[in-house]
Amino acid sequence: TMAAQGGGDSDSGGAGRALPLHSPSGMVLQTVEMHTGGEPLRIIPRLEAAERAAAAGLSLLSLRRELAARHDHVRRALMHEPRGHAGMYGAVVVRGGRAADGAHLAVLFLHCAGYSAMCGHAVMALGRFALDYGLVPAPTRPETAVRLRCPCGPVTAFVPWDGRRSGNPVRFHSVPAFAAATDLAIDVPGHGKVVVDIGYGGTFYAFLSAEQLGLDVCSSKTRDLVSAASAVTEAVKKQFKLHHPESEDLAFLYGTILTDGKDAFSEEPTTNICVFADEQVDRSPTGSGVTARIALQYHKGLIQLDQSRTFQSSTTGSLFTGKAEATFGNYNAVIVEVSGEAFYTGTATFTVEEEDPLKHGFFFK
Repeated sequence: TMAAQGGGDSDSGGAGRALPLHSPSGMVLQTVEMHTGGEPLRIIPRLEAAERAAAAGLSLLSLRRELAARHDHVRRALMHEPRGHAGMYGAVVVRGGRAADGAHLAVLFLHCAGYSAMCGHAVMALGRFALDYGLVPAPTRPETAVRLRCPCGPVTAFVPWDGRRSGNPVRFHSVPAFAAATDLAIDVPGHGKVVVDIGYGGTFYAFLSAEQLGLDVCSSKTRDLVSAASAVTEAVKKQFKLHHPESEDLAFLYGTILTDGKDAFSEEPTTNICVFADEQVDRSPTGSGVTARIALQYHKGLIQLDQSRTFQSSTTGSLFTGKAEATFGNYNAVIVEVSGEAFYTGTATFTVEEEDPLKHGFFFK
């Protein structure tokens, strides 16, 4: 319980009185707060609605549909203002059942506009969380493999462990990543014809150099980069039909990543900015984006297996590394390893009072 001490006056009579935590009919949500490369992650370790659905035998993709249809107020309450903000990101942890399918934990990814299929920055943070909160029965030194079931499929995080607590850097192995389209000509209103690549790294992104839009990924105003990237996303959605070999639930364009154009292998970092969902800006270099970009570079012969590249966020300057670990199947796909650093920022108890007219949040950008 959270207690408030009374004022300094010992005669006030209010010393030690407990703060009312919530209205009797209201919802209380407890979270663990983290960030990876500056991109926030609000982890919901337990959500009764998700646990009930998982216990009833729902698959993770079905569970995602169920949560979106019947419990979306939880996402809005935690992602939107006043508890969240336009750049907030979240994860619901699900234990056991068909949803987890033998993994240490299953996870549903939340953002301000809905639900994602994959999120690399979240996977790195959740790897640490899983060890520190006892979700992995027998962690091993110096590194523990944490098996996660994401909507896009199984992902493994490798987390440093000293016998007491987790550490950094955390790396993960992606689902099979591939080039969906290369050198695709797209007509973008206000910008004319541009050439984009579309890559899959657990979710689909369009990639192009900011230079094609008359911008510089490092020095242009973020507002201009966001507007241009969003225009590309909308144009690609209208002009190109996506397919995923396993599930049409995964066949959607999540966003556009503008780059500095440095796709050929180099020891120097390459900078990008990811604009996803409803004009949401990733503060990190984007784990699933790095995965997709490596897959594209491998497909084009610009990078070899085990050649590690460094990717930099144009928003915070934070770094992830990525490399193609192995080829996969007949789809010219690769398993990509992405590495970065995740940190705790706190824990929180959020209350929702029934009589609050803004109890489920509002979105303002």
